Amino acid sequence: MFDEVAPRYDVMNDLLSLGQTRRWRKVVLEAVDAAPGQRVLDLAAGTGTSSEPYADAGVDIVACDFSLGMLRVGKRRRPDIDFIAGDATRLPFADNSFDAVTISFGLRNVNEPKKALAEMLRVAKPGGRLVIAEFSTPTNPLWRTMYIEYLMRALPEVARRASSNPDAYVYLAESIRAWPDQDHLAAWLTEAGWTDVTYRNLSGGIVAVHRAHKAAAPAHHASEGMLPAKLRRARRSAAR
Repeated sequence: MFDEVAPRYDVMNDLLSLGQTRRWRKVVLEAVDAAPGQRVLDLAAGTGTSSEPYADAGVDIVACDFSLGMLRVGKRRRPDIDFIAGDATRLPFADNSFDAVTISFGLRNVNEPKKALAEMLRVAKPGGRLVIAEFSTPTNPLWRTMYIEYLMRALPEVARRASSNPDAYVYLAESIRAWPDQDHLAAWLTEAGWTDVTYRNLSGGIVAVHRAHKAAAPAHHASEGMLPAKLRRARRSAAR
């Protein structure tokens, strides 16, 4: 499905979100806060639109996606970015490989999202950070009702007129409606082992940006036998 919509995917995203995707991506970029030389994994990167700002800033970005069609479109446009095919539940990367991991609007498309969250933890370095942007639940009841009406009525109709595969966007609407709310996703993150879990609502809760960290590696204290002789004698004297 994603292979088929790849050529017009970014155009459709802008159209269906009324241009809001650019703002949402900017918030994610600021939350990741990657410095030049750091290594960042961008999961569900699609055609690489979300990866480009990192590459432009000198960040070592890896764009990973399950759809080969998406990756081909991205590689043609940005041959300087590393595009890698991969399953989010079985990432093809070593433990402790990335300073940050991010996924935007892709977690709900993973068959086993909890398993994916555990995999993201595995490949993040100790002290590394995670940023997730995903469609969520509007906090205002009236706004929530209007949003659901848009999803189930207007979005498929716009897709039928503008997309070569409108069924894909019917799936999009249904997957958003079925996705758990902000607090449930935060609980999943904690369950997977992430710490310092927080989230920020965007556009009234249509989107939520979750942030978390991987616990830093414990400090290794030198044993008594490894301490210099003078320090060992001082410790024993103090104990007496």
